[in-house]
Amino acid sequence: MSLPTDIQRQRTLLRERGICVVIPTYNNVGTIRDVVRRACVQCQDVIVVDDGSNDGTSEVLRQQAGITLVSYPQNSGKGTALKRGFQQALQMGFAYAVTLDADGQHYPEDIPLFLEANRQHPGCLIVGSRQMQHVERPAGSTFANRFSNFWFYVQTGRRLEDTQSGYRLYPLRKLRLLSLLPARYEAEVALMVFASWHGVGLVSIPVRVWYPAPSERVSHFRPGADFARISVLNTVLCFLAVVYGLPLRIGRFLAMVLRTVYSLLFVLISCCCVMTPLVWLYVKTGKMTERKRRRLHRLIYQASRFVMLHHGIPGTRFSYAVSEKVDFSKPSVVICNHQSHLDLACLLIFTPNIIFLTNDWVWRNPIYGLLIRHAEYYPVAEGIDRLMPRLRSLTERGYSIAVFPEGTRSADGRIGRFHQGAFHIAQELGLDVVPMYLYGPGRILPKRTYHLCKGPIRIEVGDPLGQSALQAVGDTLAQASWMRKVYIEKYEHICNEIEQHV
Repeated sequence: MSLPTDIQRQRTLLRERGICVVIPTYNNVGTIRDVVRRACVQCQDVIVVDDGSNDGTSEVLRQQAGITLVSYPQNSGKGTALKRGFQQALQMGFAYAVTLDADGQHYPEDIPLFLEANRQHPGCLIVGSRQMQHVERPAGSTFANRFSNFWFYVQTGRRLEDTQSGYRLYPLRKLRLLSLLPARYEAEVALMVFASWHGVGLVSIPVRVWYPAPSERVSHFRPGADFARISVLNTVLCFLAVVYGLPLRIGRFLAMVLRTVYSLLFVLISCCCVMTPLVWLYVKTGKMTERKRRRLHRLIYQASRFVMLHHGIPGTRFSYAVSEKVDFSKPSVVICNHQSHLDLACLLIFTPNIIFLTNDWVWRNPIYGLLIRHAEYYPVAEGIDRLMPRLRSLTERGYSIAVFPEGTRSADGRIGRFHQGAFHIAQELGLDVVPMYLYGPGRILPKRTYHLCKGPIRIEVGDPLGQSALQAVGDTLAQASWMRKVYIEKYEHICNEIEQHV
């Protein structure tokens, strides 16, 4: 079957991000074939868990090509089916699983919504909030959802619009307390409660829903027995929320505060009380010679390596890879995507022979402005043409010039529009362009936030691009546009690789 290009792209991206589909089913012979077929169009990795069906569902599934079938003879409940589906997905190497019901109420065509939410919120549990407008709901469904939402808030302190929805994306490696999971359908709420207690982000997205006519509905819900079980479960979860969940939440909050305060104090003390006074004495004592400037750059280099590679930022894991073709002793124009205040320290670990073009407020910063001004960093506000003689002098002395082509930090990590200034500098000075691809600082210290999060930082240094290769692309405007596309593709590849493990 030939699929549209956008569907093929989506299926490839789902696999690259380690996302599969898990469909638990019990006696859904009337709908299972269509649900599985449509899910297989959207995703090439579909796991179906047959929870002891005895109505012909098993025979339909055995005839279905292109799926991984998990089956067992005795009906054990949706909770058990989910656990077995997750275990199978982990054995196959998947990091995430989209779950949807086999009765046809969920639209497999909404799987792309979960993919996009996963890209924006990696490592989070994504919950599909069913849009109930103009839908004839089963009797008691509204009350059951409000009942569940209330107790979920009591147990976790978080609000969700639809805690009863079975259409979700689970981060499989972050699921905890699976051995305590109930066997029946109330397991889905327990999964979210356990995830919330352990700090997994919960994100709600709107999804479509369809309910057949009351005479055609297949429901395994038993009001008396199931509500009794749910009541017992909520009693247990409320007790555990106090003795287990609340201490975990308090501990995470205190860890975040300590991590942020420690890092802030480290920067303030090292810059205000150590670096800035020493640099002031250093530059005021005697003439500022080339040798003294080299020492100043070496100081910045060593401080950056100490912070990023040895001392570290609490809660982060730093890694990097450098192309064998890169020679940092040779002047070049270094470009990098811009995400956070941490970006400069990340780039400075590779060589002391580098200067940055910065925003004006960074250049005049009262904490570290003195240091970077005497290190011959320059504000881009002066204009490239006015800076060109000084930049030429720097490259003749062996320095590389680092530029953030986006000009500003990205709010969500995505690659913004590239300006052509870096490529104009490279062309005027006859230098190679060395691309650096940065992941993580935007998640560790997002724009317009003031606390540090946990997570990985990764930087990859690509092959240098010579002037002949760049000019084959076109003028500097065309080079900037082309390079942005390269960055988008490369950054997506890094995200897909890393975010299976966040």
